[in-house]
Amino acid sequence: MNFEKEYDLICVGGGIMSANLALLTKLIDPSKKILILERLDKVAQESSAAWNNAGTGHSALCELNYCPEKEDGTITTDKAIKICEQYEISKQLWSYLVEEKLMDSPNDFVMPVKHHSWVEGKENSEYLEKRYHAFKEHFMFDTIEFTRDIEKMRKWFPLIMKDRKENEVMAASRINRGTEVNYGTLTEKLFQILEEKFDTPVHCNYEVLDVDPDTEIDWTVEVKNTKTNKVENIDAKHVFIGAGGGSLLLLQKVEIEEKEGYGGFPVSGEWLVCTNKDIIKQHNTKVYSKAGIGDPPMSTPHLDTRYIDGKKALLFGPFAGFSPKFLKEGSNLDLFKSIKLDNISPLLGAFWHNLPLTKYLIQQVLMSKEDRMESLRKFVKKADSKDWNIVKAGQRVQIIKKDEFKGGKLQFGTEVISSKDGSITCLLGASPGASTATAIMLQVIEKAFPELLSSKKGEKKMQEIIPFYNREITQNLFSKELSRTKRILKL
Repeated sequence: MNFEKEYDLICVGGGIMSANLALLTKLIDPSKKILILERLDKVAQESSAAWNNAGTGHSALCELNYCPEKEDGTITTDKAIKICEQYEISKQLWSYLVEEKLMDSPNDFVMPVKHHSWVEGKENSEYLEKRYHAFKEHFMFDTIEFTRDIEKMRKWFPLIMKDRKENEVMAASRINRGTEVNYGTLTEKLFQILEEKFDTPVHCNYEVLDVDPDTEIDWTVEVKNTKTNKVENIDAKHVFIGAGGGSLLLLQKVEIEEKEGYGGFPVSGEWLVCTNKDIIKQHNTKVYSKAGIGDPPMSTPHLDTRYIDGKKALLFGPFAGFSPKFLKEGSNLDLFKSIKLDNISPLLGAFWHNLPLTKYLIQQVLMSKEDRMESLRKFVKKADSKDWNIVKAGQRVQIIKKDEFKGGKLQFGTEVISSKDGSITCLLGASPGASTATAIMLQVIEKAFPELLSSKKGEKKMQEIIPFYNREITQNLFSKELSRTKRILKL
């Protein structure tokens, strides 16, 4: 492969993040020279792959961990509102691509699936009712329904309500506009647009070994062809590291002070996947419950209708596991390689202040299939082991960063780290990453190419693609956009 001598942007990683960044940049300025490099032989094989993530269009409609309860009993909705807004931004990009005939068949990757929250017990039911009232007051969530009525729940999710007694204390809420997303298929479609319309293909089987500052241009990227082992250097004005769990190890090689103190904690995942078609037919929704006391947010159990490889599927989980690898196709030495002098203190601080997480992970690792089935039976009372298989999900690397009081803290979610001049950016973290990819990559463009969006022409173009961009989101704008994207995406 003959690479050009110099690029405006090199994207490391062939996942949903690089696809969004490269495509948004090209839509604003088609003249930008962009190179996309992927270590594996296909795109979307790690965190973006359908079996490797939750597949929920994370819009905070059903995920209870986005609405913590304060000590005074009030419910905080700030995070839920932000995530809801970010997911709608993703839908606006997809709608633009469909309207411009750059992409067809949106139901190949996004489907309408109602989102439910469901809890058991008096205390949890009271929490869910308080969350319902808090949501009802905000226009983004004002279509929410709430019930404690067993008969109504039987209509909402009959599989879960089978064999329930009338005196069981439980509550549920739902929002009808929820979605199910196959991020693997979506990523492939976005890269297809880049290749066919913008002559920007993904170069697979290329591993980025290092990124060094260059005196004449900003960065020199050292790249190895994994088939021939040939190593070459390519120059770039901007570099984006979006290699999922592999991002941290590459960031640590980059000579910028902003990387100091960051570490990562790898968590693997597993699903119970239903193999009985009759059972799969009985459940047509996503039902999220509450994580156990002391369990981390990523452990929120859910029973999900999914559409993967053109077929309807039913998944329960996630179950956490431990592997020192930072990627599914990574190395068992990844965790040890990531330990540096500048992050030892944050790593130890985060470990010490998250002992319940360590205990939780040990318990999860030691679970047998039957233990996992017992967790499922809290949702599906008479679930039979022979109807369910264990399937390995993706690797996640949770962010660990410096904390002035604790030494280090474990941070859930995603974070963009960038040099002062924005010439190099790196995305660390996990959920709800894929769902909010468009909004996150807009932040990267603002740092890396501020000139693209600071002009009247650039801002106008971005608002054409994403009507929420740089605008106050009023009830009218939100409702109008919700209706428009629903029609275009056939939801």
